[in-house]
Amino acid sequence: MKKRKFGLALSLVLAASTIMGACGNGDDKSKGDSDKKNNFTVAMVPDTGGIDDKSFNQSAWEGLQAFGKDNGLEKGKDGFNYLQSESDADYTTNLNKLVRQHYDLIYGVGFTMEEPIKEAAAQNPDTNFAIVDAVVEADNVASIMFKENEGSFLVGVIAAMKTKSNKIGFIGGIESEIIKKFETGFIAGVKSVNPKAEVQVKYTGSFSDASLGKATAEAMYKSGVDVIYHAAGNSGNGIFTEAKNIKKNDPDKDVWVIGVDKDQANEGKIAGTDMNITLTSMIKRVDLAVQQVSTDAKEGKFPGGQIVEFGLAKDGVDISPTTDNLTDEMIKAVNEYKDKIKNGEIKVPSTQKELDAFL
Repeated sequence: MKKRKFGLALSLVLAASTIMGACGNGDDKSKGDSDKKNNFTVAMVPDTGGIDDKSFNQSAWEGLQAFGKDNGLEKGKDGFNYLQSESDADYTTNLNKLVRQHYDLIYGVGFTMEEPIKEAAAQNPDTNFAIVDAVVEADNVASIMFKENEGSFLVGVIAAMKTKSNKIGFIGGIESEIIKKFETGFIAGVKSVNPKAEVQVKYTGSFSDASLGKATAEAMYKSGVDVIYHAAGNSGNGIFTEAKNIKKNDPDKDVWVIGVDKDQANEGKIAGTDMNITLTSMIKRVDLAVQQVSTDAKEGKFPGGQIVEFGLAKDGVDISPTTDNLTDEMIKAVNEYKDKIKNGEIKVPSTQKELDAFL
């Protein structure tokens, strides 16, 4: 009798344990399912020029926003986001923070992000990264590059046709292989149309200091330059400020700015007048590239370990759609040169050595 009672009690305990165990496992599974991320998340770390630089970084952010809209995502850790860097020292910190937040794809925007992306990719092989304007050789990094020299050639053609002084300027931010592509392509375009034109070249040493851009432009305009093309990020805002001030004080003065990366027509408007000192802009479709690579990654086709390049042939570079200050003759010339570049009749230089040979 005692043995039978003991056996019954033991059976009840074991049954209860089994039920409790099953309930516990069910709870854990349910919790795991609820915690599981359903969305493809993507984020970026722009360079110090800022997310609202009206140029390169802003274009990248617009691409990320477009991707988010296409996929029903919202800004934040469960969709798309960015972390701003106040200095170069913030890059690694921000990348690591995004890794800890488990983003599926993380962008570094700008060639100054090369080393931080390389380091982050090596330390986090299970996270996918992409970098704009630099090449990082790693299986979990997609390198997005552009043929800035081709687009710069086209605005060089326009500058050569617009100048009255035969003095044209180029202002870059930090001197580098990437910005030299802008410079050499631009000079090649100028010289193809107007071999007698002089092109002054200056670098501010910064992509974020508008006062340096303004001071550099002031010196150029005073020397007789009447058209300036910039590839200086946020520093370029100072170039627009200087040109607008000159034009406001002397409406008959010929001063022009050629914008970069985005259509910068709005930056050239002089308040209270119908004047606009933006001649044209060389648009670089960073937004298009970011949107495409993000989509590929979401669909399981992330181009890790590859260089994804955008030029005229892929609509990656061009002149801006705003053509208010261009003549029909200029637009016709641009289209003719565009065709020559696309069909290989003209190979636009991207380095000083290639430019010397071109000239």
